Amino acid sequence: MIHHLINFKKLHHYMTHLAAKYKTYRIITPFRNEIYTSDPANVEYILKTNFDNYGKGHYNYGHLSDLLGDGIFSVDGEKWRNQRKVSSHEFSTRVLRDYSSKIFRTNAVKLANIIADAASADQIMDIQDLFMKSTLDSIFKVAFGVELDSMCGSSEEGREFSHAFDDASALSLYRYVDILWPIKKFLNIGAEAKLKKTIKIVDDFVYKLISNKVELMKSLQSNFSEIQIKKDDILSRFLELRNTDSKYLRDIILNFVIAGKDTTASALSWFIYMLCKHQNIQEKVSEEVRNFTIMEGGGKISEFAASLTEESLERMQYLHAALTETLRLYPAVPVDPKMCFSDDTLPDGYSVNKGDTVAYQPYAMGRMSFIWGDDAEVFRPERWLSEDGVFQPESPFKFTAFQAGPRICLGKEFAYRQMKIFSVVLLSSFIFKLSDENSTVNYRTMINLHIDGGLHIRALHRE
Repeated sequence: MIHHLINFKKLHHYMTHLAAKYKTYRIITPFRNEIYTSDPANVEYILKTNFDNYGKGHYNYGHLSDLLGDGIFSVDGEKWRNQRKVSSHEFSTRVLRDYSSKIFRTNAVKLANIIADAASADQIMDIQDLFMKSTLDSIFKVAFGVELDSMCGSSEEGREFSHAFDDASALSLYRYVDILWPIKKFLNIGAEAKLKKTIKIVDDFVYKLISNKVELMKSLQSNFSEIQIKKDDILSRFLELRNTDSKYLRDIILNFVIAGKDTTASALSWFIYMLCKHQNIQEKVSEEVRNFTIMEGGGKISEFAASLTEESLERMQYLHAALTETLRLYPAVPVDPKMCFSDDTLPDGYSVNKGDTVAYQPYAMGRMSFIWGDDAEVFRPERWLSEDGVFQPESPFKFTAFQAGPRICLGKEFAYRQMKIFSVVLLSSFIFKLSDENSTVNYRTMINLHIDGGLHIRALHRE
């Protein structure tokens, strides 16, 4: 544990070093043992074979429930199963797919216009910050059916929510390293006092949206036939499915917002970083975009984005491989901890006690030569393609960026669609280069794998 603290700023480097020596290892702490594994057989056992014995547990629930409530990312058992069942159905509907794709195209165009202005002025920009704002706007519209517009900053109320939401997420994470947080919460001092204020801002905003949506739907139902009422966003569809209370809806929708914001934004940021470091691969992706899209509209980005079809996106196998290769090396969630509910033994013989934390390591696993070969640390999209250039998926217990088993990410296809739309729109119009060609970026040690200090790039207009 002391070594973890000493190496905290480069924690995933250190854990990758340990994983290369020991597929599974144990960290001794004052309160509980922590077992870390990069063995795909162990991962399958934890996430699938003995799924019921590993979950969020009271420890994680206690740290996260003030913000996440009883949402899908903080609960186990029946509460989790019920939300999973309903959410799984919603994510599989064509209505949500078409609605979200339209929103992604709209926000990709907004972002492209901002980048175009910066490119014309030869300005350096932090593209990670722009991705964060853009994905928040996108998931917010998908979840609530209303514009937040944090990218353009036109809504003061939306901007206040956005800042409070980010602060609440960071302060909730801080609880994991601040053992005095329960006392601070009881006394309402320090970080806990700030967390309480930020959650109130988030709650006030979300409850207002829910109340407005309920009133709107009642009004529509009394004035129009049921078939005329559009129910595209997630909140409207949950309201249609069941007459549920505001707290339940708040928890469900906020969990979707958290899932769809930082994860996709960080993945896109690392993707652009990899393309800047490998200009030949950036050109390959750009060439594929040109081959499978109709470059019409007299150079208008909005018309090009509107012309994108599901079929054209599906044909871009190299783009899919490059995004997947990015997630192999830079997974949005670098370490995923579970709690052990009863004494157990993992497939490799490691014993686990009730109450222990058991974590698999997507970041370290992506760099293991025993999983990916001697070139494991090389960015090579071709490893995902057959001789015919067709994408070949790997076992989710080996490529763990989206979890696996019963808790496998519901939004996996949703995330890929958003990343593809943004990538196609941007790479059809711009060439990206690092502001400092010799720079090497690092991650910030937190729940999601953000680029520390942002990703500063220049964009050039593509001919």
